[in-house]
Amino acid sequence: MSRPVRVAILGATGAVGKAMIETLLRRKFPFTTLKLLASARSAGQVVHIQGVPYTVEEATPESFADIDVALFSAGGDISLRFAKEAVARGALVIDNTSAYRMDKSVPLIVPEVNADAFSTHQGIIANPNCSTIQMVVALAPLHRRYHIRRIVVSTYQAASGAGERAIEELRETSRAILDGRAPEPSLLPVAKLKNHYPLGFNVIPQIDVFEENGFTKEEMKMVRETHKILGDESIAVTPTAVRVPVVYGHSEAVYIETELPFVVDDVRTLLRDAKGVTLQDDPTRQEYPQPYFAAGHFDVFVGRIRRDLYAENGLNLWIVSDNILKGAAYNAVQIAELWLRQEGITA
Repeated sequence: MSRPVRVAILGATGAVGKAMIETLLRRKFPFTTLKLLASARSAGQVVHIQGVPYTVEEATPESFADIDVALFSAGGDISLRFAKEAVARGALVIDNTSAYRMDKSVPLIVPEVNADAFSTHQGIIANPNCSTIQMVVALAPLHRRYHIRRIVVSTYQAASGAGERAIEELRETSRAILDGRAPEPSLLPVAKLKNHYPLGFNVIPQIDVFEENGFTKEEMKMVRETHKILGDESIAVTPTAVRVPVVYGHSEAVYIETELPFVVDDVRTLLRDAKGVTLQDDPTRQEYPQPYFAAGHFDVFVGRIRRDLYAENGLNLWIVSDNILKGAAYNAVQIAELWLRQEGITA
């Protein structure tokens, strides 16, 4: 069946919003109307999409009248302001912010993992955090087979995860250091806090603010979202989130302990056959995932698979993915494709 499909993107001028547009085109998503929305500051910009000019509009509640699917990526406060307004006007909202992720009435979906949760939505679906998405895509098939009891994960997160300003600050601080000048950072680790550190030639072991337990908000997102997506709060998750001088692509060193025993070759087979996973695991040929090569691709790349030296049911993995694509825009478009299937709409 084919019928008009009307799509809106809120936050269309940001890094993720632009990637959403590109992903809709790459996936041949059958939209007949595309409305680009942003703040008053960005309204009036003209974006050319396949040679057609689109004028960015200021978002208002009425912007979502006659919209089928609205992709949100403009910040949590904006999502809280407009999501229910969009739903009231008949739109399905797919929200890329943290505003609704832990709302019990809102499904948190990674299509390769828990697409069945789509049927429970009440108008809003949450897109998980980028670092959580790539981890659960790789770990879900292992959890289903062997039951994961513990996860210890250290993330190596790209500058783009903090937005386009962070990419520019990475470039500026790198140039300054190379030129022998003192860098002048103003954004990372958290713009609103007092101390800022250069990302160029540096590693910052803080993403977002610290909570009372000593973990950052970013780290606790990984704990809570993993439990919700996998539907298992018994999994012990210990994360450390770190910002590194990479433009695109998050990497994760992941250690898991399973309840059931495994054979490493069987783990490789599971991951090789897993939807959305590309296995790159051949030490003899120095084949393993790297963010430089993962950038621009939709899949989650997994390698460096090896049994732990001390724990019988311990396994180590290296997981890499483009944080702007699978970590944000592509996952959101995949959720929109679930809606297409529900509606019986074909491209």
